[in-house]
Formats: sequence, C-alpha cells, structure tokens
Amino acid sequence: MDWLEVAVRATPEGIELIADIFAEIGTGGVVIEDPAVLARYAMEINPEEWAVPETFLRPGNPVVKGYLPLNQAVERQLAFLFDALDGFYPGETPAVTVRLVQEADWANAWRAYYKPVRIGRRLIVKPAWESCNCMEEDVIIELDPGLAFGCGTHPTTVMCLELLEDFVTGGETVYDVGTGSGILAVAAVKLGAGRVVAIDRDQLAIRVALENVRRNGVENLVQVVSGNLLDEVSEPVSLVVANITTDVIISLIPRAACLLAPGGRLVVSGIISKRAESVWGALQAVGFTVRARLVEGEWTAFVCEKG
Repeated sequence: MDWLEVAVRATPEGIELIADIFAEIGTGGVVIEDPAVLARYAMEINPEEWAVPETFLRPGNPVVKGYLPLNQAVERQLAFLFDALDGFYPGETPAVTVRLVQEADWANAWRAYYKPVRIGRRLIVKPAWESCNCMEEDVIIELDPGLAFGCGTHPTTVMCLELLEDFVTGGETVYDVGTGSGILAVAAVKLGAGRVVAIDRDQLAIRVALENVRRNGVENLVQVVSGNLLDEVSEPVSLVVANITTDVIISLIPRAACLLAPGGRLVVSGIISKRAESVWGALQAVGFTVRARLVEGEWTAFVCEKG
C-alpha cells in the first residue's frame, strides 16, 4: 500500500491540536518532530553517541506528520484536515506539505545497498539474500537485521568483530550484552566459543536475534534471553562482550567484573572517543587491565582482562 505523508509545520502550542486532527481523520500514524525536545534530551545524554545530527538540534518550529493510506477516502480526509486548520488558525493556516511514500521506500529499498563485507582476517558478514566468493577458511555470518538494526558495518560493530577474532580462544562461555541483531553472538560461536548467552531487553531485538541465530545454524550454541544488561545471569564466564553506549558500559563494568573468572576478558565498544578515558578509569577502578584498544574515527573499543 502507498501512503500520503502530510506534514504540518506547527507552533509548540499547536502540536497536540494537530495530532488530534490527524487522529480524528484516521491516519495510519502520527510523527512529531520537535527540535526543542531533542535539544532538552541532548542536555541529558551525549547526542553524538546516538548519531543525532547537529541540524536536528537547531531551533525551529515543530512538524507534525500524519500518514494517510492512498485510497478513495484520502480526498475527504485532506479536506477535513484543511477545514480544521482554517478553523483553528483563521487567516494564518500553518504550512502544509504533502508527498507520496511508497511502501517499498522503507520496507525493502535498503536491501539494495547491503552487500557482503569482509571484516578482519576471516569474517564475512553477508545478507541472507546475497551470495559471495569465499575462501575455505572464511567464517560466514548471514544476517537479516530488519529495519531496526544495522548491517554489521558500523565502526563499533566492526571493532567488536575484529576483537572477537583475536580474543576468542575456543570453548569458552560468552555473555553478549545488548545483542541487537545477534551478530556478535553468532560470530563468537563461529569463531570457536563453546556457548553464548545473548541478552537484550528489547523484544524486537530478541525476535531478530533468534531469527539470525537460526539462520546461521547455531541455535544449539546460542541462547537468546530477555533481560537488562547482566542482571538476570549469575554463571561465571570467560568473556563478556558489549557494544552499547558509554554510560551503560560504565554502569556494566562492576557487574562484569563480578561475573568474569580470573583472567576473563571484557570487550566493550560503542564508546565515543572523547569519553574513552572515563571508561578506562572505570575499568581500572575494579581491577581490569587494558590489553588492547582500537580507535575508528570517533569511536573506541577496549579489551581488558580481570586480574
């Protein structure tokens, strides 16, 4: 099905009113883009860790978007919308833009740009629908991340994969914290880990990770569980990997130190480089020794060992 995206530039006071109009005419969803909300949120977190472009933080009027299924009712719905806006804003109707959005725009178009990629010495991450020319020693990870997750090519994921290739020794039990698509869990067992517990609190992540685990034929070695960080696990392990945000990593470190056996290793990525020293300090505070550090652009990853 195709849709009409109707965008109304609102005043801050008019956001709820316009959203209510969209709800009344039966839109398939409403999106509110408010720079003021992002700016307030950016004061509490580090926007660069969430890849929030600076242009999104500039002051400006909010935009309320509604999505109308392209059918015989659309003309009546648009007429109702414009009449309602004229009634609430006599003489100064807000600017309205309309564009056609085809279902394929968000459902499938991204697949055309997702190709097999080599990472490290032996790892190849490929979409399930693509073939590739691989060598006998290559480790193939098939991935269908869906719309909610990346394709394994973000620098933070690449660094984690490279470090797993270097530090998975074989036979160990691994916790993958914030598994997302499950790519790190799949990589760990394909590189020789004996068992991986992949943890995420997002139910969409759980579903996607389970699908990718099955797709790679490692369901007997990877257990996907719902949980917050390491709160729901208690078994000592040899390796913990976490590709998450800096503040969450810092909060995770003490619990990881408790669960790792002596000599066990913690692989952390997703760290914005300007905050790497804070992570280093948190690692040292609980007795970790940093064994390796990778930097890619604005991102940093560490491997550290429990004393």
